[in-house]
Amino acid sequence: MGFIVLLAIIALPILFVVFIYNNLIGKKNKVEYAFSSIDVMLKKRRDLIPNLIDTVKEYMVHERELLTEITQLRSQAMSGGISDEEMFHVEKKLSGRMGQFKIAVENYPDLKANQNFLNLQASLNDVEEQISASRRAYNAAVMEYNNAIEMFPSNILANKMGYLRRPSFEIPEVERQNVDVKALFNRE
Repeated sequence: MGFIVLLAIIALPILFVVFIYNNLIGKKNKVEYAFSSIDVMLKKRRDLIPNLIDTVKEYMVHERELLTEITQLRSQAMSGGISDEEMFHVEKKLSGRMGQFKIAVENYPDLKANQNFLNLQASLNDVEEQISASRRAYNAAVMEYNNAIEMFPSNILANKMGYLRRPSFEIPEVERQNVDVKALFNRE
């Protein structure tokens, strides 16, 4: 009987540490998986952009500067070798420019009527919704991970494992403001 009690006293803390360790590893892997989902959706968008640009080039002579910037941002995002923070920055900027692009298209009725453009725009909207969903999943995974590495007692093991807080994906304040559609229609 004493041997069983001694075994339980030794085994329970070990099982507790194993449980915490596995939980932390699971949360870390969930964050990495969610991040890769964002990356997959961003690649899908980057692959779609050249097709969209090819379709609309002949219609948008006046918007050439915006298209050039979108292309440059896409190339920068695809170049690789940039940190997660730099990628988030480039993708935020690309998202903002894509929003401007969609609004600029409103001024070109012939372009909106083009069936190829309509199909590509629908695809782009679908991809943007998937990116948004992926970002939400990433932020949820990051929140769970950050909570796990900061809460007692798992924070002790997380500290020993060298786990650090991960940043959530956030949208800049400028992109949170309402769009003044009237001003967009009145510009020349």
